Amino acid sequence: MRMITIYHNNRCGKSRNALHILEEKNIPFKVVEYLKEVPSVAEITEIVKKLGIAPHELIRTKEQVYLEQYKGKQLSDKEWIAAMHQHPILIERPIVINGNKAVVARPPERVLDIL
Repeated sequence: MRMITIYHNNRCGKSRNALHILEEKNIPFKVVEYLKEVPSVAEITEIVKKLGIAPHELIRTKEQVYLEQYKGKQLSDKEWIAAMHQHPILIERPIVINGNKAVVARPPERVLDIL
């Protein structure tokens, strides 16, 4: 069985709920507290690829750093990925990865889609 990874922020209720679903299912998983263990540009690129979305779709547009520095800007995919690496708070959460599949678990029950 592949190891499931959850990119988690403990201050986020949806992230805590997704973690709880994984615990209830008794499935082994790895927690990445992405605000402390910031994903590399390569890791963010891989996550976006597994999600099957454009990088800007993974951006939290209500965060202060977005509003102050990025709102209204047209950035390339590489620039959005660099922004998420520089400011990991911009990364939507929680992200749950199982092999080559990934979901943004919003609502948290979406985690069930890839188990």
